[in-house]
Amino acid sequence: MKVIIAGAGSVGSSIARELLAHRHEVLLIDPKPEVIGRSGLRGAKWLIGDACELTTLKEAQVDAADVVVAATGDDKVNLVVSLLAKTEFGVGRTVGRVNNPKNDWMFDGSWGVDVAVNTPRLMTALVEEAVEIGDVVRLLTLQTGVASLVEFTVPHGSVLIGRTVGQIDWPSDATLVAILRDQAPIAPSVDDVIDHRDELFFVSTIAAEDELRLLLSPGNGEESEELVSDEGEDDGFDG
Repeated sequence: MKVIIAGAGSVGSSIARELLAHRHEVLLIDPKPEVIGRSGLRGAKWLIGDACELTTLKEAQVDAADVVVAATGDDKVNLVVSLLAKTEFGVGRTVGRVNNPKNDWMFDGSWGVDVAVNTPRLMTALVEEAVEIGDVVRLLTLQTGVASLVEFTVPHGSVLIGRTVGQIDWPSDATLVAILRDQAPIAPSVDDVIDHRDELFFVSTIAAEDELRLLLSPGNGEESEELVSDEGEDDGFDG
């Protein structure tokens, strides 16, 4: 599958990383050349330019894409990219990132958006409805059943509290993609320290969910200690 992503910030790069891991063809469009070096993405194609410009989209061969993801931090840009992809290039599926919840109403078919993703609202709603503190909860199944989005709320007394993300030996097939703290989403880095009641979101293979449960479950204290590195290694974390 060929996917074009407009915006190579933390959100766009995280999406690209997962797609590349599943061997999809990914092209990222961003106006800043420096994002290529700091993205850490291997195997992705790049186009430096303004995704709102028809000339840039033509150069990217958007008409050959299966999916276009508008993942910039600007809602106006995401709407324009989605509309152009759908109306000018006939892309079959568009996904638009909503940064400001007040703009939700615009992200629909009239603006060429097939799927609107409001990350803070999605996370908060799912957590309020489904999550028990101390349990690993599957929120969404992705990639036709191969991968999933799972959530874990750090309970009091967890062995993870006070550890940095980079010190924890995460399962190789589970990637920490976001931390929700005080209702604010954080793009995790190896230096972020995990605290009580942090809500951790992972994209994981179905098979790796059991490894996450072993690592995170408060009832598995001894096993969890074995999976936490004291040496600051960051194996399994793609931040």
